[in-house]
Amino acid sequence: MKPLLPLPSWPPGRWRRAWAALLLLGPGLALAHPHGWIDLRVRLLFDDQGRATALHQAWHMDPFYSLVVLEELQHAGGEGGLEVGLDQLGGEIRDNLQPHDYFTEVTLGDEPLALGEVSEYTVMVRDDRVELLFLLPLAEPRALAGEPLRYRVFDPTYYLEMVHELDGEGRHEGALTVRGVAGCEGRILPADPDPERVMEAAMLDRTDEAPPGLGRYFAETGVVTCE
Repeated sequence: MKPLLPLPSWPPGRWRRAWAALLLLGPGLALAHPHGWIDLRVRLLFDDQGRATALHQAWHMDPFYSLVVLEELQHAGGEGGLEVGLDQLGGEIRDNLQPHDYFTEVTLGDEPLALGEVSEYTVMVRDDRVELLFLLPLAEPRALAGEPLRYRVFDPTYYLEMVHELDGEGRHEGALTVRGVAGCEGRILPADPDPERVMEAAMLDRTDEAPPGLGRYFAETGVVTCE
């Protein structure tokens, strides 16, 4: 991809009105129960040898964040307009998610899988909402060999709620798909936090620090199994 330019020099107060600016573009913040959300779609990719290679993710940002960002990008203007501004935003988010494994955990059986670095990504507008799409590679291709591959995508601080996308009929048909190999199927398991964790999150306010990893307990789990 072409090099991305820094974000426009927006006034800090205006930029920080958006939750994603607070979290994705502001490393180190540990805020509490959800104040925004992301609708998630994941596609597991395989190579021609039947090995899992990457998770293609689409993050559909909530309307408030989208409204603020699009307003600021249009206000900033400049050469290239909205398209260039969205590219800049994508680069900033990618860079700040990288130290946190892009909010993604993947296991094969009981083995945690290492992740590679994201180099393919884009930001677009869908249904008047900002959407980030990126390809998250596994550090090395892995054959499932009858073991389930599981993933979770979550904000560790639980400031954002991240759930697989729904539509009018229930779960969006693209919420979890498998591409490149036959005989595999995916399913999504709902989060099942214990009451203590629910109470812990409910008692936190915007100024409180969430315990490290709180968001994991509220994360849905995608599971892919192959024959």
